[in-house]
Amino acid sequence: MPATFPPVTFDPDPGLAVLRTPNSVYALRVGADGSPRHVHWGAPLGAAALASAPEPVSPAASSFEADAADELAPQTGARFGPAGLQVRFADGTRGTQWRFAGHRIDGGELRLRLEDRHRPLRAELCYRVRSDTDVVERWTELTHTGAPDDPAGPVSVGRLDSASWTAPPLSDYRLSHLVGGWNSEFQLRRDRLPVAETVLTSRRGLTSHHASPWLALDDGTAAEEQGEVWSTALAWSGSWRVTLHRDPVGRTVWTGGFGHEGLSWTLRPGESLRTPVYAGLYTGHGFGAASRAWHHYVRRYVLPEPDRDRPVLYNSWEATGFEVDEAGQLRLANLAARVGAELFVLDDGWFGTRRDDRSGLGDWTPRPEAFPRGLRPLADEVHRLGMEFGLWVEPEMVNRDSELYRAHPDWVIHSPRLDATELRNQLVLNFARPEVESWALETLDRLVRDHGVDWLKWDANRAFTEAGWDHPDPDRLWIDHTRAVHRIMDRLREAHPGLRIEACAGGGGRVDLGVLARTDQAWTSDNTDPADRIGIQHGFGQLFPAQAMAAWVTDSPNTTTGRGTPLRFRFHVAMAGALGIGGDLASWSDAELAEAAALVAEYKEIRPLVQRGHQHRVAFDGPVSAVHYAAPDDSEHVVLVRRPTARFGHAAAPVKLPALDPGARYLDPGANQVYDGAFLIHRGIDPRLPAGDHASSLIRLSRVGP
Repeated sequence: MPATFPPVTFDPDPGLAVLRTPNSVYALRVGADGSPRHVHWGAPLGAAALASAPEPVSPAASSFEADAADELAPQTGARFGPAGLQVRFADGTRGTQWRFAGHRIDGGELRLRLEDRHRPLRAELCYRVRSDTDVVERWTELTHTGAPDDPAGPVSVGRLDSASWTAPPLSDYRLSHLVGGWNSEFQLRRDRLPVAETVLTSRRGLTSHHASPWLALDDGTAAEEQGEVWSTALAWSGSWRVTLHRDPVGRTVWTGGFGHEGLSWTLRPGESLRTPVYAGLYTGHGFGAASRAWHHYVRRYVLPEPDRDRPVLYNSWEATGFEVDEAGQLRLANLAARVGAELFVLDDGWFGTRRDDRSGLGDWTPRPEAFPRGLRPLADEVHRLGMEFGLWVEPEMVNRDSELYRAHPDWVIHSPRLDATELRNQLVLNFARPEVESWALETLDRLVRDHGVDWLKWDANRAFTEAGWDHPDPDRLWIDHTRAVHRIMDRLREAHPGLRIEACAGGGGRVDLGVLARTDQAWTSDNTDPADRIGIQHGFGQLFPAQAMAAWVTDSPNTTTGRGTPLRFRFHVAMAGALGIGGDLASWSDAELAEAAALVAEYKEIRPLVQRGHQHRVAFDGPVSAVHYAAPDDSEHVVLVRRPTARFGHAAAPVKLPALDPGARYLDPGANQVYDGAFLIHRGIDPRLPAGDHASSLIRLSRVGP
């Protein structure tokens, strides 16, 4: 019988802490200088092996090389890589020197207390593991322990990362990360990690379209279903930075947290600063296993209501733009109900003087010319049609041409002695100001209550610029604004049980574990072209599960790219996530509406598998893309196959399904055929794609024996 271990142990004699997950071990040791040092992160090891494991050290020992890898590197000692903790004391001294002051274990949580040897400063390095996930959660809490009249004065914190991570010695290192831009988010890149410092960051006040605080490392040989992978993700929705350091003598570490370079936070006596969680996991079974482990973690410990079906929604934006009115929305609502939508979302243009993007933001009352009776009659009719009612909002933003800005010009983020830059004709409200946070909460609470709102699409269509305000610690707005956004979302959900929120920031500009902890799904991209969406959704799924991925069927030709695609292809791409419809249904033919209704009905049948099944990316780097969703008990399977471009004389290759049980048999009702699992694993299934470009199919399998 295999030995069992508690999830967290600490042996004070060698100062060894061990955290165990179902399939991995994370170990660290308190060094002689009081700083916790990394020992092991990877496959399970026994107690004796961990006790004798050396700390990773430079093989080229000399007075010029860096010291061992810290769990959170300060600026002192023989440390020449990126410092995860940067502080400056009132007398100009930089950096800390720790002494270990004890530990505390509470179930799966470990806290290591460090105290500065010379100054009133304390840090707690915090770790948490759980019995059903391989994810290790880490964060840091920094406290000024001085009395109010302490002569040491305040501490300026230039950097406080959540955690530093250390990779084991490998023959080489490859970095997987996500890049992109507006309309091209979540583009997966796998590149050899250079011998240098590599910085992934957002300086925008949002998570950003351009980079993601997720990454994965391997030795360059890992594949979808094999090889060791180390992966981390930061739960933060504002600016952030992750710095990887591969040194010339064989060590690779990375450190990450909120904020970017050039910012500081003043910590006064008695005050504390807590970082967001920086989570990490190890797997020995490739990138697919890493993604499935992340998906399980997000469903189990991040999403607020993971067992609640994401509804098939209809959104009016592409049908109407800003030209909204009650009659037009009622007409669209009836058509949405006809095709099977479960949620109707009224998008931009319904409020204030909003006829374009130059005015109205901030004035969250129905536009009288468009809705002379207010929004309640529309909401009531939507409910009568059997759908929920949703509303688009952008509460963090304001136009100069608005009643709110005219009343409170000081509420916007700007440096008083600089000209404010407008992007999309709007400015950003400073939610770090308590009165602005209170206004936003009260406004949204009233909207939800007075208009029968079941769903908020929370948008944010610009980044921070000239960020400052008339405050003794102006840089704190970079953190406090994001915390206020999170708080408002939390309080709205608490005040309105059943309310659901969709995260949006001009598409996928704010998608991370922090915002998903208080929202139900994220708008993945403003680009709804299905051919482009295949790659966007592939990158999104590296970390996030399908139920969090909003995916729409819109018009053809596509409004972004001008590309024409069949309705079936558009649906088969969007059915890989939380299905939505965003086209102008009033222009669809009766045949198209009937086809859409049939495809929506089919999606509802497979929705439990797509939204809560195990996802396997079975084809993704060739002419055919295929995603396989498997029931946890192997009873049901769905495979979505998409081929954007056909090649003359080249039939689509069979799609192999390695997640099946080789000893089982599976019924394919579409082909009226029973297959052996081993055959589908090794030979694959015919994707049955129609001829031509933009071809797709949906294959369902049921286990029938043994």
